[in-house]
Order: sequence, then C-alpha cells, then structure tokens
Amino acid sequence: MKNFINIIISLAVFIFAFSIACATGISLVKDAVLIAFLIQWAAFIPAYLWQTEKFYDLTGTITYLTVMWYSLFISSNNFANLNGANIAIVLLISMWAIRLGSFLFSRIHKDGEDKRFRAIKPSATQFFMTWTLQGLWVSICSMCALTAISSEPGVVVNMFFYIGIGLFIYGFMTEVVADKQKSKFRSIPENRDKFITSGLWAKSRHPNYFGEIVLWAAIAVMSLSSLKGLQFITLISPIFTYLLLVHVSGVRMLEARGNKKWGHLEEYKKYLNSTPMLFPKIK
Repeated sequence: MKNFINIIISLAVFIFAFSIACATGISLVKDAVLIAFLIQWAAFIPAYLWQTEKFYDLTGTITYLTVMWYSLFISSNNFANLNGANIAIVLLISMWAIRLGSFLFSRIHKDGEDKRFRAIKPSATQFFMTWTLQGLWVSICSMCALTAISSEPGVVVNMFFYIGIGLFIYGFMTEVVADKQKSKFRSIPENRDKFITSGLWAKSRHPNYFGEIVLWAAIAVMSLSSLKGLQFITLISPIFTYLLLVHVSGVRMLEARGNKKWGHLEEYKKYLNSTPMLFPKIK
C-alpha cells in the first residue's frame, strides 16, 4: 500500500509541475520542466543501486544549471541574440545554485551521510519519490524565471528588475553569512552539542532559510514584468519555497530535532521565546 501511495504522489507531483508549465503556453518552459524531472529519474537509478544520497544535492545544482542555461541558449537562438537581463537572471540563479550545491555536497561528504535518507533509501518507491520531489523543487522555483526568459520580450529591465536584484543580493548574502557562521560554530569541538545563538542566529532561528525565501521572491519580482495571463501563476515560486522550507522540510524538521535535543534546557527555552523563528527581529 505504501509503495502504491509513493507512486501516486510521484505522479501527482510531476503532473502538478508540468501543468503549470503548460499553462505558460511556452514550449521551452515545458521542455525545461521535462528535463528537470528526467535528470532526477536518471540519477535515481545509480543512487538506489548503490544506496547513496551523496550526490542528491549535487544533482539538484546540475539540474538548475542545465534548465537555466538551456533556456537561455534556446531563447537566444543559440546565444546569437542575447538579452542582457536574461543573462543577469541566469547568472544570479547559477551563482546561488553553485554556492548552495557545493556547500551541501561538502557538508554531506564531511558528515558521511544525510540522516534524513537513512530510512528512505531501502524503499525504491519512497527514494524515487524524493528524487521526483527535487524535480518539483527545481521546476517550481525556477518557473517564473524560465517563463520570463522564454517570453517574447525576455526579462524586462525596469524598476522591478532593479528592486529584484537588490533583494536577491540581500537574500543571497544573508544565506551565505548564516551558513558560514553556523559552519564556523560547529567546527569548534566544544560546540558539538550546543546550539548557535550568535551573529544572524541571534536575530532569527533560521536566517539561512529566510535568505533563501527572500532571494526567490527577488527572482519573482525580476520576472514580473515579462509575464501575462496564466503565466502569473508561476509567481508561486516564493510561496512554494516558504511552504517547503517552513512546513515540509527545513524549519519543521530542525525545530523538532532542537526541541528533542535541547528542549529541557532553560537557555534553549529562552532562545526560543526571544528569537523569531524565521523573519529577523529589527533590534
């Protein structure tokens, strides 16, 4: 029964993402979404056979780079008619993907495994579902950018474009700094079983995820002026990112793990009460 449910979920996930791509009315967007899922399904085969999740995050990075540069290549007639704003949004997403992918890959290489996959890997259908969900993540997050790039005018340079760049830089730097601060904190042996409360982590319990949400909201803002009709549905990207990070993985899982590990400590209770979960406090 569980295997059947996993297959149904995987199918529903693909249909959901591909339906949104179809709603844009742009063949290139549909092709990009298909490529995103095909890469995941191809990577699943050796991952399941070798029972490893070590290249899961790396595959996500490769997928982002593939769909973004493929869309730029096709929409510009093999790079013969490039739009500067299209290049800018592709470079921003590429920079983010390479940074996050390399960070996650080095972390799992150091830790030896991603504990989230320990109970998932033995089940072919459940493991396949996680790869399909990564296809959904790539497709939905990048959909508005893919649509803007593939639209007739391409990414439009106006006030929204510059506001988006500013927001992206802010979100990206927040994520990078937060990850560096936590990595440095964890590198100190005395902090192995402690929780971080310094730097950006004093203003938010999950500043890295806050930065992630902001930068995808920025991509939506940059893409806004290129969309029309049903294409506006692709602006669910930052909403999807928020729901994914807060209610599915990320925040929800880390909060549960933190409460289990430090919930009995008064200093941890004080940290929870004085520090916002996601959106940083001003003072």
